[in-house]
Amino acid sequence: MKVPLSVIILTLNEEQNIEDCLKSIYGWVGDIFIVDSFSADRTIEIARKYTDKIYQHAFETNARQFDWAVQNANIQTEWVLRLDADERISPGLKEELLANLPVIDKSITGIYVRRKVFFMGKWIRHGGYYPLWLLRIYRPGYAKIEDRFMDEHIVLLRGMALALRNDLEERNQKGLTEWIVKHNDYAAREAVDTVNFTAKDLINTSLQASFFGRQALRKRWLKNNIYLRLPLFIRPLLYFAYRYFLLLGFLDGKEGLIFHFLQGFWYRFLVDAKIYEMRQRALPRI
Repeated sequence: MKVPLSVIILTLNEEQNIEDCLKSIYGWVGDIFIVDSFSADRTIEIARKYTDKIYQHAFETNARQFDWAVQNANIQTEWVLRLDADERISPGLKEELLANLPVIDKSITGIYVRRKVFFMGKWIRHGGYYPLWLLRIYRPGYAKIEDRFMDEHIVLLRGMALALRNDLEERNQKGLTEWIVKHNDYAAREAVDTVNFTAKDLINTSLQASFFGRQALRKRWLKNNIYLRLPLFIRPLLYFAYRYFLLLGFLDGKEGLIFHFLQGFWYRFLVDAKIYEMRQRALPRI
């Protein structure tokens, strides 16, 4: 049995990840759409074994690429799922979707899933990193993606959302060097977002920050109202200490130490360094 669900996957040189991603959805979803940013590896070759709905489009941002996919793919199903190439639908989530999607009440227009992140093969369970709740499934026309360089979310426009019990798993197979390259690019994008927008502007984006809202709203509020108001270069150290010690990140072992240090300190420090560089270059020369 297939569920009325179309899956959109954005790709760029994902030959190490894409097959496991596609295997986790093949045969039971209505449609699979690949939107590729002109990969130079075997990504397209592998994808063709699972779908013929493959598009290529020049990349600007994840948000605009996904929005292009929604506008140009011929989506015929009741539901859409955004899935990254390094993500997989767990067997439990598959069974939950098979059981629930065909019978969900029309008043429900969005679905939250929990993302379970694996790093160097280790489940990152602590440090505030699990569960990460994401609105990834919605009825076409009832949600939109934020137009941001980084940290973009799908935002429900109307209707209600429910949360499923099983996990969406992130299992990137590219290794540490590629992880660092990717996060260097992320840091540049996030620095641009931060320099271009004041804290007030960030608060007024389509995802309305709220300390008492859902997880994504609360995290956005904390970032805008606390983290971004702290001094450059000091805030990454405070954030790492908060995640690693107060939120028990040290319980994730050696892999957790590497992950929380790189993602919670190195990456955030790199963002600040890029912000500092941008501001220095913008200063008038004497």
